[in-house]
Order: sequence, then C-alpha cells, then structure tokens
Amino acid sequence: MFDSDDDDDYFDSNLNEDLERFEGFLSGKGDMGFLDSDRVEMIIDHYLVNGQYNKAVQAAEYANYQFPYNTTFQIRKAQAMSAMGQLKEALNILNTVEKMDVDSLELNLTKASIFGQLRDHKSAIRYFNHALSLSDPEDRDEIYLDLALEYQQIKDFGNALKVLQEAIKLNPSNEGAIYEIAFCYDQIGDYDKAIKCYSDFIDENPYSFTAWYNLGNAYSKNENYEKALWAYDFCVVINEEFGPVYFNMGNAYMGQDDFKKAIEAFEKCQELDGDDAMAQCYIGECHEQLNNLDLAAGYYNRSLELAPLLPDAWLGLGIVEDLKGNTREAIPLILKACDLDPENAGIYHVLAGAYEKLLDIDKAYDCYMKSMTLDASDPECLEGFVEMQQGRISLIENLKFVTSYEENFGKNPSRQLLEVNLNYLMGEKLFAIELFKTCVQEDLENAKQIFEINPELLNEQEFVLLTSE
Repeated sequence: MFDSDDDDDYFDSNLNEDLERFEGFLSGKGDMGFLDSDRVEMIIDHYLVNGQYNKAVQAAEYANYQFPYNTTFQIRKAQAMSAMGQLKEALNILNTVEKMDVDSLELNLTKASIFGQLRDHKSAIRYFNHALSLSDPEDRDEIYLDLALEYQQIKDFGNALKVLQEAIKLNPSNEGAIYEIAFCYDQIGDYDKAIKCYSDFIDENPYSFTAWYNLGNAYSKNENYEKALWAYDFCVVINEEFGPVYFNMGNAYMGQDDFKKAIEAFEKCQELDGDDAMAQCYIGECHEQLNNLDLAAGYYNRSLELAPLLPDAWLGLGIVEDLKGNTREAIPLILKACDLDPENAGIYHVLAGAYEKLLDIDKAYDCYMKSMTLDASDPECLEGFVEMQQGRISLIENLKFVTSYEENFGKNPSRQLLEVNLNYLMGEKLFAIELFKTCVQEDLENAKQIFEINPELLNEQEFVLLTSE
C-alpha cells in the first residue's frame, strides 16, 4: 500500500514544511492554502507510517474535500480507520469506492486486510487473489504471503503451501514465506515433503541460513538428529550469530543423548540472545540425565526466576526430588506443573509413577487414565499402566483392556506387543508367536521392544529368530 522506509528516503524535501502548515491549520493558527494531491498524500502516508491515525483521518478528510474525485484519499481514510479498529466503517467507505467502478490494487489489498481482521477469511482470500491479477510481478511475493496466512486461518494448508511456493519462486530471499512453509508442514506433519522442499530451495539458494535452519528443524521432527545437526552446522557457517539455531541444536543433541554438547549449545544460544527460561530448563534436564541432580535443580530454579509459571521447570524439580528419593516432596511440584498445563499427558504420566511408588494405586490409576485419554499414543504410559495392573487384576482382564484399547483411547505402538506378552504369560505361546509375526511384518524395529516389555522372551528362540530375520 505504501512504503515504510525512513522519512529522508521516502518523502520529498517539502514534507516538514507541509506538515507544519497542516498542523497549524488543524489548530486554527494558519491557513492551509493549496497543496497538490501528491503532497497531501505524503502527509497522510507520514501519519499512517508513524501510527498517528487520527491525524491521518483528518488529513484524508481534508484531501477528500479538496480532491473529491480522487478515490485514493478515501482508501487512505479507510486504512487509517481500520488501523484504529473501526473495521466496519472502513469497509463501508471502501464499498462506496468500489461502486464507483474503481478496481485498484490498493483497494483490493485494503479490503482483503480488513476482511482478514474481521475473520471473514474466505472474502479476504477472494480479494487477495484479485489483487494478484492487478499487481506487478515484483509485488506479488508479499501478496502471496498474505494470501497464505488467510488459507492457514481456515486450516487449508495445501493451498497455503501452493501460494508460498509461488512466493519463493518470485523472491527466494522472502524469509517470511520460508518460515510459513515450515509452519504449514508442521501442521500437516509431512516432514518428508518439508525436507524435499527445503533441499530443493537450498540447491538454488545455498547461502540461505534460514533455509538450512528450517531443513534442520524438519529433520529433527523426523527424529533424524544426525541430519538435523548437519543442516544446523551449515546454518552456523553462514550466520554464526543466529541464536535460535543453537537452541534447536541443543534439542537435537538431547535427541542423541549427547547431553554435554546439548548444554554447550543452549549456553551459546543464551550468550547470543540473553537468558532464556526454556534454555535454562533444558540445561537442567541435561544435568538431570547426567545425574547431576543438584545442578539440575539449580537450573530449574533459575528457569523459574525468569518464568515462574513454566510447567516444564516445575515438573523438572519434581522429577529431581523423586530421583533423590523424596517422592512425597516431589508430588506437590508435579501437581503444580499439572495445574499450569492441565492438558499435558506427560505430566500425568510422571505423576502416576510417583503415586505408584508410594503405593497410592487409586491415584496412580486415575493419573494413568488421564494421561492415556490426553495422549493415547505414548507407549511407555500404556506399558506402565498394564504392568501396574498385573498386580491388581487378572491376566484375562488386563488382556481385555489391551485388546479394546484402540477403540477406547486410540492407536499405540505398544498395544499389539502387550497383547503378545499377555497371551504368552497366559500360556498361549503359539498364538502369541502368530501375533508377534504380524508385529514384525508391520514394524520390525518397534517389534523388538517386546524384549523391553518382557526380557524373559530373549530366552525364547522363536521370538528371537523372528526379529533377526
């Protein structure tokens, strides 16, 4: 609509004089005299760029009086009013302009923006698409980006990706479009396509550190941490002052259980970007994994100094107390994390384990059920629950729970393996082997987890041979 460069570059040398004349006119201390339309437009744009929307409206009204047939000033007034939240009034002005058979790029972009603010995203999409047909090629990448954001609002990530691809074809350095591509692939969970997209982009733009960064993020979400770190390293070579890459490197190193390197990465992130509550929390988690429990507690407490309501840090403190053998003292800390993040299945899983240690099985049962309801796919939670139940209910009842799990909760990679094990424990060895063959065919690596569930099966040749084929 209008540029936002510095005044010295954007406005001509008469602007300050014109502003003084206009503000004197507003205060009744002088006569405005005559200014041509271009100079009045620069006054309005100055006020818009600097957030002085009331003055922008007044300047636009003056311009409309002086130049009643110049619809630009009506559009400018609508822009100022929309910036003040007067969206419907602004839209009425634009509708009047549109009825005058005006079909300009600026009109369509302004209407699209207002419809977006009104959450009428389908109308916003329609006007952005029409604006594209009126725009010059060099302006289209930003319009494509705005259009993609509207598609995202209605969860149409497929069309959002299509227009974002067009944006980066026109302007490979449009970092906003690159980030939005990552967001769309995150939403649809198609990290393989994200990897291909960023790899193709890097082939043409090998020095885009943001593309390398997003490629690393896509690999991380695919749990290919080795490749993620490879991509992050290229990002660092191009821009070693980019703090977020070190934060995500830390996460990738944690994924590889390389906690010392993870700590170094999180510290580098904070060196560049300042203290960060999550980075402190993750350093605490690394020390927890290294069994440096006092250090871990120190970092969790530092994290809470920066963000007192951070559930991860409260959970971390609870886990540290539990690991120190202070399970009763741990429970209030874990409950605090639950209160702060009541939809987090993992916290209820940890709480269930703590209650189980204290033999408060009823509370443990409730927490396991809550965790599985929130996230049916956590294998460790389901395994822990079934193991706890083996001491309370019959194998047949436990098997009924496992076989109906998907219907009642959802899919879980351990469900079939638990069914195999329970049949084996009931003496149905041949049936258990047949079930296990299916598990091996579907996912060999996951099937090998049967030996974690029941290590005794390592002594059963039939099971071992099936996983060694």
